[in-house]
Amino acid sequence: MELFDSLFLGLQVAVEPQNLLYCLFGVLIGTAIGVLPGIGPIPTVALLLPFTFGLEPATAFIMLAGIFYGAQYGGSTTAILVNVPGETSSVVTCIDGHQMAKKGRAGHALAIAAISSFFAGTVATIVIALLAIPLAALALKFTAVEYFSLLVLGLIAAVVLAHGSVAKALAMIVLGLILGIVGIDVSSGASRMTFGIPNLADGLDFVPVAMGLFGLGEIIANLERPAERRVVAQKVGSLMPSWPDLRQAFPAMVRGTAIGSFLGVLPGGGAALPPFTAYALEKKAARDPSRFGHGAIEGVAGPEAANNAGAQTSFIPLLTLGIPSNALMALMIGALMMHGIQPGPQIMTEQPALVWGLIASMWTGNLMLLVINLPMIGVWIAMLKIPYRLMFPAIVLFCCIGAYGISNSMFNVWLMLGCAAIGYFFIKVGVEPAPLLLGLVLGPQLEENFRRAMLLADGDVTVFVTSPISAAILAIVALLLIAMFSPKIARKREEALVE
Repeated sequence: MELFDSLFLGLQVAVEPQNLLYCLFGVLIGTAIGVLPGIGPIPTVALLLPFTFGLEPATAFIMLAGIFYGAQYGGSTTAILVNVPGETSSVVTCIDGHQMAKKGRAGHALAIAAISSFFAGTVATIVIALLAIPLAALALKFTAVEYFSLLVLGLIAAVVLAHGSVAKALAMIVLGLILGIVGIDVSSGASRMTFGIPNLADGLDFVPVAMGLFGLGEIIANLERPAERRVVAQKVGSLMPSWPDLRQAFPAMVRGTAIGSFLGVLPGGGAALPPFTAYALEKKAARDPSRFGHGAIEGVAGPEAANNAGAQTSFIPLLTLGIPSNALMALMIGALMMHGIQPGPQIMTEQPALVWGLIASMWTGNLMLLVINLPMIGVWIAMLKIPYRLMFPAIVLFCCIGAYGISNSMFNVWLMLGCAAIGYFFIKVGVEPAPLLLGLVLGPQLEENFRRAMLLADGDVTVFVTSPISAAILAIVALLLIAMFSPKIARKREEALVE
């Protein structure tokens, strides 16, 4: 009964006119940036953060979430029509989707991709709702001791989700924690690493740092990449798949949804893992595997269902435990704090309208995507012709306006531009900024909960291993670290970074 009451509350929040409008705005932006190769959901969310200041928290997060799962829809359009994945998660869709387009079946491929994504999104919304209440009940048992251990797990999860060297990822976390203590210590009143600069008294603002590292840094790097795009078909033909196509694709949708729902929850799975796994499963399950790579409709349905389900279930660790499962969820944690909401297990009980409104909006957003995406195929094709170099000046202008508007200070603009240069440097040397950003966001909470835990335990540090929940969490942390430093996994991480 509690589940239905919560879902009813969520639907009430999701169908408010303002929330419906911003959900539509989010999924449209998400589709557009998914269609345009080189502009992903992470830079877009980072750049739009300052524009959510005047919104209610639920409205802001409904829009930001819409950008994320909307991008999964848009990425398939580019993959099918241009053979260039708009998103990493759409790489697999290129294989059979583009072959279908070359055979004159672009409309059928686009329709199956949209229907698969809607089906997966609906199922994933139900999965999130079912898991939310038991995890919220677990939250009631958390004290400062358990929160500290959970935050440590969150930071180590950032190492898991980063590619490349484990040592580099750990160094980025430490750097983020150091940057997180910049400012005046609330307990002692002492200035820490402010260097006499008044603007640093309140610490480094998360938004311009995120905009620089994730937004402008990535966008500058994209200017170096080739932007040649050739659309296979200006007219995509019939968008109504035949009954045999639907019957053939449905089992793949179900399997892809199951895979994506499971892998999306795991920290460090990444955007590419669910669709690649789904594609491999479809190829093994097929009676004639030789059809794959030549326009097999299951090769579109399975991966598209998996990437959309994975995108949505990646919100489960964030909403229930405050742990990011990917880089975009790390940004969402910072966005929660920007709106005065502490991420963690308590969010389910303290902010039910936000959590359940966001969950319910995922279904309404997926319905919007199904209804508007296919009729707007012509618009998305036209967008593919826009040269990236023409969009760059407008993006930089909006970034500067957003950074300045946070506190009407040029300091934030210079901070954003400085972080953009650092972000570009990180991309060139193969270091991911997600762990740094998470360290910056979670560092103050980590320090505060450690102090509280020490006060509760009279300075006895063994309290972290005598508490059963804390000990279990720290054991998971130890296992993750051991696994990450194993030669086999370290080698795979380095290979993933090269790719």
